[in-house]
Amino acid sequence: MKMSRLSKEQVLEILSAVKAPDEGTDIVASGMVSGLQVGKNGDVFFAIEVDPARGAALEPLRQEAERVVGALKGVKKVTAVLTAENPASENTRTPPANHDPHGMNKNPRLNLPVRYIIAVASGKGGVGKSTISYNISIALAKNSQLKIGLLDADIYGPSQPRLMGLEGRKPGNDGEKIEPLEAHGVKVMSIGFMVDQNKALVWRGPMVQSALYQMLRDVNWGSADDPLDILIVDMPPGTGDAQLTMAQKVPLAGAIIVSTPQDIALMDARRGIEMFGAVNVPVLGVIENMSTHVCSNCGHEEHIFGHGGARAEAEKLGVPFLGEIPLHIDIRENADAGQPSEGYFDAIAEKIIAALK
Repeated sequence: MKMSRLSKEQVLEILSAVKAPDEGTDIVASGMVSGLQVGKNGDVFFAIEVDPARGAALEPLRQEAERVVGALKGVKKVTAVLTAENPASENTRTPPANHDPHGMNKNPRLNLPVRYIIAVASGKGGVGKSTISYNISIALAKNSQLKIGLLDADIYGPSQPRLMGLEGRKPGNDGEKIEPLEAHGVKVMSIGFMVDQNKALVWRGPMVQSALYQMLRDVNWGSADDPLDILIVDMPPGTGDAQLTMAQKVPLAGAIIVSTPQDIALMDARRGIEMFGAVNVPVLGVIENMSTHVCSNCGHEEHIFGHGGARAEAEKLGVPFLGEIPLHIDIRENADAGQPSEGYFDAIAEKIIAALK
């Protein structure tokens, strides 16, 4: 007999039993529940929007919401996040000095069991940042005795489940911490493990920040006695909320900027370098991806996107140049198959370790 699939309506119905604080109604009727995602395998994810001034005090509300949904038949895992957004005031044109529209000030700076946290970023999408991130992580794990982790911080477009060959897998949970998955000797965590990747996440900025913060805080990356050595963070493109959350809430050891040789990509990469400089995060170096196209038939190289632009930009801005990665069919095929591209990233991994030392 085929079992009926868990629906959003069932989740919302059970959540209506959770009373909203000081509202005289429940959290569904008061419009506090948003971003509800129900996976085919019984994983449920949703956000509860609260007053940022009361965020910490409402943690029991979040736990109660998780508890009641977890009791539903067919639910295997529940993840609820608190998110906050201050309503705009018609009478206030200039925000006060302590204005916190995304409600992140209530969340303390994290002290994670990780020696070095490195953000891999780009000023724009489409430059191969995620492919670079997972290959760097694997190269670091393979060529050293270090413990390596990879956090997919691209909430809207998580790529690491596919790239690491972990699609369809779900992380464990001991009731306190989420256990990251592991592939190629690297601990991996992504929002893509928790939600249906075939559906778009229609979330506001505060929800993205809250989800990123919880993936940093609530994942078992290591312990005080056995810390992770390096956590690579695959950032979303741009210079927005996620980048600021990382810079403000964890001690970043540095950032790596990925660019193609094109002028438009270099312009955006320059903005990324300036952004990390503005928040006092050192740039460990620049990587030029798609530096040259290698013909799969004859091996002829052609600089279809230009060449050397990222190296020149790095020299101009006084930051290290970590290396060039070609546009080669092997890298694309390995990425689609969830396999690393051997040999292309070893020298870059060595330079990263040297920069940290």
